Amino acid sequence: MKKLLNSGLYIFSASLLFAITGCLENSEAVRQAEAEQLAARQEYEHAMQMMEAEPVRKEPQDPFMIRTTEGANALDLETPLRCNVNWGTQQMILTLPYVRSAFKLERNGQNDALPRFEVTGFSFDMMPAEQALVRLTKEAGIRVSSADGPYTSISAQDLKGEFSEVIKMIAESADIYYSYNAKDKILTLSRRANMTLYTPHSRPIILGLLDVIRGAGITNITTNWADYSITFDADIEMQKKMTELIKIFENSPTLVAYDVSVFRLYPNDPTRDIEWKEMLKAFDFGSITTAQTGVIGRVLTTTNDISIEKLQQFLGSQAKIEAVSEGKFVVPNLWLARFDIGKCSQPGADPYGMSVLAKASVEKNNEIFTDVTVEVTDGQVTKFNIRNKLGENFLIIGMPNELFGVSSPKSETIIFMVPRLIRTLKTSEAIKNKIK
Repeated sequence: MKKLLNSGLYIFSASLLFAITGCLENSEAVRQAEAEQLAARQEYEHAMQMMEAEPVRKEPQDPFMIRTTEGANALDLETPLRCNVNWGTQQMILTLPYVRSAFKLERNGQNDALPRFEVTGFSFDMMPAEQALVRLTKEAGIRVSSADGPYTSISAQDLKGEFSEVIKMIAESADIYYSYNAKDKILTLSRRANMTLYTPHSRPIILGLLDVIRGAGITNITTNWADYSITFDADIEMQKKMTELIKIFENSPTLVAYDVSVFRLYPNDPTRDIEWKEMLKAFDFGSITTAQTGVIGRVLTTTNDISIEKLQQFLGSQAKIEAVSEGKFVVPNLWLARFDIGKCSQPGADPYGMSVLAKASVEKNNEIFTDVTVEVTDGQVTKFNIRNKLGENFLIIGMPNELFGVSSPKSETIIFMVPRLIRTLKTSEAIKNKIK
């Protein structure tokens, strides 16, 4: 047993000695292998970094959903008017004559005359409007159909008058519409009604009205460019807003038109931000008049010395520039309007549901106060309150592309906007023809 242990110990010692000797002899080879592994790891990490620097766009949430073809959706009759900006010859103030009587807001659909008889002493207490109307019309043999009830509960005491007038009072109190089908004797109630707004044959005016309607959150709009009309569904509140908007054209209002350019920047060095401070060297002092910070990003107010061409030349030395969209929208004074970036997006550019909303106010000495909000489908991205003089531009910078569905380190989206004034002039058709 002792001999076996001694033999095992000898073999182990010999093996250990052989291993140590082998390690010593191959130490140079080990160091060389480690150096090669380190070099390979560094090359791999560099390759991954370059891959991450390339723009990666998010896929739709459900790529298998059947949708209308992109080619069909891209057809937009507003494109020739909205998506054509001449940056070289921009007119700061435009005078626009229009015929006030051309404005007309009409409700569409069948609405027959109601039976004629008198109502006396009709009362009810905290009752949904549709139930009150069921009670009122029961005697006349009229059925009530509510498309989107139940409606607001209201009370009334001792209503009297013509049948149609009492129905109108109840409907207006509950902020609902009604329509009557005399053949079937059905009174249909709804929160919304289909409307058509007829406008003067003026492209800037109809664009402004379209942008206001979109600013109110209504996107299902049909525009007829033959008779300059806009058809949409509206509730009572929206109808009142449209009536109010028509009224302001009694006093020849001022409109603010914004020319907009949106583009994305991909830095040449994906590890470094765009160096916006270099603008102070590239342009004369005073070319940037103000700089303020928003929730995300910053907005610079600039003079006309910084045109879009000069801005792109400056940025071209630092980044690849990708045009996203270029167009215009119109805002009546003190109203909110929306410009959907996708309406004028470049082929292959993903607007990611981005919109620019603006509420404009024209003050003395042609100063323009603008509340600008940038939104995407998921909600608000950032907001700025901007004051500039006529002839000045503003530039929104520093919005990371991740906000707009593009994963690319240090890249960003910027928006360049130029405001212009449109002075409207109320006139008659005869005088307008002479002005032409």
